[in-house]
Amino acid sequence: MPLLARNYTVIAPDLVGHGESAKPSGDYSLGLQASVLRDFLSVLGIGRVTIVGQSFGGGVAMQFAYQFPEHCDRLVLVDSGGLGREVSWMLRLLAAPGVEYALPLVFPSFASDLGNNIVQLLHGAGFRNARALEMWRAYASLTNPENRKAFVRTLHAVIEPGGQSVSAMDRLYLTARMPTLIIWGDQDDIIPVSHAHAAHEAIPGSQLEIIEGAGHFPHVEEPIRFVEILSDFMVTTQPSDMTDEERRELLLTYDPSVS
Repeated sequence: MPLLARNYTVIAPDLVGHGESAKPSGDYSLGLQASVLRDFLSVLGIGRVTIVGQSFGGGVAMQFAYQFPEHCDRLVLVDSGGLGREVSWMLRLLAAPGVEYALPLVFPSFASDLGNNIVQLLHGAGFRNARALEMWRAYASLTNPENRKAFVRTLHAVIEPGGQSVSAMDRLYLTARMPTLIIWGDQDDIIPVSHAHAAHEAIPGSQLEIIEGAGHFPHVEEPIRFVEILSDFMVTTQPSDMTDEERRELLLTYDPSVS
């Protein structure tokens, strides 16, 4: 973010149920998250943005572009969910009915402090594996009971034991006139890189960048390369200016056989 902020206004809100944002009971769907982002931008007085979403955030970004194209200049998907059925076995297992009752055993509260101490020791010894550290951050957050509840609600909104339960593939044609960038790590073991290629084929004019050696978090694992790709995309594309009539024409081309 500091690298991007040299040339752009960067806004990185915690989604509902994530980070320091509220974790209420109820709806954690992609539609709700997209609506919250729209309202958040309205409060800030910002009309249009290039929206960048990674993993679950990619699903939110696509939903935002679909629901509120008038607020979306460009769409950037980073190892995004919502582009195919396949997802890691761990997330499918965590989506199984009743698993939430066993999570306190898997994510005990004491593990966070113990693990953080180990991470500090490794960091002091020169350990710099960004992917492992990001996975640890995700694990440590789930040692908090409120975070676990929100995580389960979010997970159930998009994943079931058989895989991802939501897909944007039948609506990607609507982004045909919106500059779209797809970035993926070729070593992603959570959402396969094949989803990147499928989305690239489904979105006319989209750009695809595969970062070799990166996993599910290319923005963390290769931040300089990530910023180079994103910055080049920003300066070489024009913001979307789709009219209501153009959107209507696209909707009329919908083919129900595409999924």
